[in-house]
Amino acid sequence: MQAYNKTTQGNLTPDQVLEVLQDGNKRFVNNLRINRNLLQQVNETRDGQWPIAAIVSCMDSRTSAELIFDLGLGDIFSIRLAGNVISEYVLGSLEYACSVAGSKFIVVLGHTKCGAIKGACDHIEMGNLTALLSEITPSVAAEKEHQDNRNSTNESFVDAVANIHVDRSVKTIMERSPILKDLIEKGTIGIIGAMYDVVTGQVSFYNHTMIINHPKSVAMVAE
Repeated sequence: MQAYNKTTQGNLTPDQVLEVLQDGNKRFVNNLRINRNLLQQVNETRDGQWPIAAIVSCMDSRTSAELIFDLGLGDIFSIRLAGNVISEYVLGSLEYACSVAGSKFIVVLGHTKCGAIKGACDHIEMGNLTALLSEITPSVAAEKEHQDNRNSTNESFVDAVANIHVDRSVKTIMERSPILKDLIEKGTIGIIGAMYDVVTGQVSFYNHTMIINHPKSVAMVAE
């Protein structure tokens, strides 16, 4: 399997990139991963890179996007930090990926049993981690279904907060990056939120967060 080049990247639509990711996760779950010559891909990408997507995910050791979407070297930009928090630096990275390097799709990928989400649920304060967890706190407050045991011992509550946090992260990208919003409105790129299950290996894509060539959806997501 060859690495993407300028032509193959340029010919892909956002819909097709999403399909690549969906198919890759199906292969991963069924242990049918493509046999790649990674050294060949090193050689193919030594003079440049043409990633087809930018994936914002958690730093959790179980959530390597290249693996769970069965991808190779140079296929995606992988932006990883605890709790897949959207910061100015993440937005800048996404703008580079899509506006400069030609990526066609953004995925905000949360995951079940997330340690950062648990920390926010427990209102942990510890050094620089405090500021990071404060970015997740609004998602904790927004979760209204669980009235009891609103802490990390309640797995259902933690995962519900993680779901909300993914939704909020997609909205944050739209609200805080005019560059990305413009690309999305024009249909140049697409965006979606998703959740990785650390038990099954399956990625669930949140269609209610998806925007692909559908400008009317922009107002809905930004509400």
